Amino acid sequence: MKAQRHFTRGEPKRVGNVVIIASMLLSLLFLSLIKSRYCASPSHVRTEAHLNSGLNANEVVRNEKPHSTDSTVEEDEDEVQINPAALGTISLADINNKPICFVPTKRSETCDARGDIRIKGSTNTIYIPTITQEHKIKPYARKHDESALSYVKEWTLKPSTGDQAPPKCTQKHSVPAMLFSSNGFTGNLFHDYTDVLVPLFINTYPFHGEVKLVVSEIKSWWINKFILVFKQLTNYDIIDVNNDDEVHCFPRVIAGPTYHKELGVDPSKTPTGFSILEFKRMLRTAFKLERAEVVSTTRNKPKLLIISRKTSRRFMNLKAMIAVAEKLGFEVKTAEADMNTDPPTFARLVNSVDVMLGVHGAGLTNMVFLPVGAVLIQFVPYGNLEWLTKETFKDPAPDMGIHYMDYFVQLNESTLSEQYPKDHPVLKDPTAIHTQGGWDALKSIYLDKQNIRPDIEKFKNTLVEALRLIRSKKKNHVQMN
Repeated sequence: MKAQRHFTRGEPKRVGNVVIIASMLLSLLFLSLIKSRYCASPSHVRTEAHLNSGLNANEVVRNEKPHSTDSTVEEDEDEVQINPAALGTISLADINNKPICFVPTKRSETCDARGDIRIKGSTNTIYIPTITQEHKIKPYARKHDESALSYVKEWTLKPSTGDQAPPKCTQKHSVPAMLFSSNGFTGNLFHDYTDVLVPLFINTYPFHGEVKLVVSEIKSWWINKFILVFKQLTNYDIIDVNNDDEVHCFPRVIAGPTYHKELGVDPSKTPTGFSILEFKRMLRTAFKLERAEVVSTTRNKPKLLIISRKTSRRFMNLKAMIAVAEKLGFEVKTAEADMNTDPPTFARLVNSVDVMLGVHGAGLTNMVFLPVGAVLIQFVPYGNLEWLTKETFKDPAPDMGIHYMDYFVQLNESTLSEQYPKDHPVLKDPTAIHTQGGWDALKSIYLDKQNIRPDIEKFKNTLVEALRLIRSKKKNHVQMN
């Protein structure tokens, strides 16, 4: 009976144990499912946080690398890195899928290759060991403009491995090369700066002079014109690559200057965040300019520079303009900026003034020499040209620390009113002329045939506002060191 009783009492106990164990197993399984569904691993969370913060893949990988314990390994602090994400479309990669060529904007393409790179100028060829296919490039920052590129020679990036061995080095260089063309639209001051000098600065500034300029289709007179600028970009002699039979060997070659925007540098796309202000600082050093910014009080006589023109877009009442400016207290100077202008001399003139004005044209490019806090007044010719004047000079001005003013020329201030009947489409519907005739029609009519006779009272009011700006205690929130 006891045994039966013992059996009868122990059976529920065993059943209870089984239930408890089963419940525990189910709980563990349930918790595992919850964790796998809602709780990511620490490494996954960290990577996702990096991606959400806007860092590119290269930065994520670099941050997750373990620190080396080898004390002999050092990072090269002078190594200039290019951020592919900032440069835009990738047009060529090497055998390791590493980007070589980039198209940062529609305006330019830049190729950056490292290793045993060989340049043979007589054949316009760059031999690169890490690529498997040929690639063509025109090293001039106007990729979108077929007219400009028609003057620029094409270069071939060619694999240097395989059946055909690359040519032997005849000159070895220990620093990187920057390859660009001095052809295209050079000779026009605006294109000198926006197509070549500013883009070159973007690529070469991080090297602090330790880079060699390799020039394709060299124009000796043009190089000499800007030689003081080039001496700031490089510590070495310029290489005229098309006119020798050498095979130049470099550890790195950058082909094609990088364009950001008209007369500008985008700090978000530069390795150290430098901007157009560093470019202006470089120009001050190159041309020995004294003024970093305007220091003007009511006791100082402000200086006004009028950019004059001899052909189109001339001021027809220049003497009256000068007279009213002098009555307002300005010391007035006039000068024309053309192909024969000596850059250092003109740069010092522009740097010495507080206000510069002129009709839209290449001469206004000299705004790069104005001190911070100066005023630029652009006369916008009649003909719905606001879009053109905005892109070329209005938009770049704030980044340079310059106060900008538009002077919109009305029909009664334009000599076009004397050349066409009142109901002519040129006067009544300029936009239609732009649409139908394109750039050639726009240029031939509204730029080449138009001269300006400013309304003197309107002009006076413009100068009064310019005086207020340069005498204002409010600065541009930009400092130049």
